[in-house]
Amino acid sequence: MKAKDNVEVTSWVEIKDKVYGEKGSERRDSLEREAEAYKIGLLLKKARESRHLTQEDLGKLIDKKRTYISRVENDGSNITLGTLFEFVEKGLGGKVKIFIEL
Repeated sequence: MKAKDNVEVTSWVEIKDKVYGEKGSERRDSLEREAEAYKIGLLLKKARESRHLTQEDLGKLIDKKRTYISRVENDGSNITLGTLFEFVEKGLGGKVKIFIEL
């Protein structure tokens, strides 16, 4: 792809294809899963902060240790669906909506 100054520009998709392989490859799929898990952690942290709760406060609401809350917020990959629902519904007073993209 060329920019207006005739400089070669590479898109993020092209970089991912080159470095991690095309969609459907094991390495690329792993990258995409890790990115989604990281987003879950960030979303949970943002939701907790919007409720003005500390990790300790949330932990008490859902009977989990502060260190576990921290781990989930920093890497959402180890959270079960049951715990996700507990975090959001019991701890934060929200609802979880999940969709599948094919």
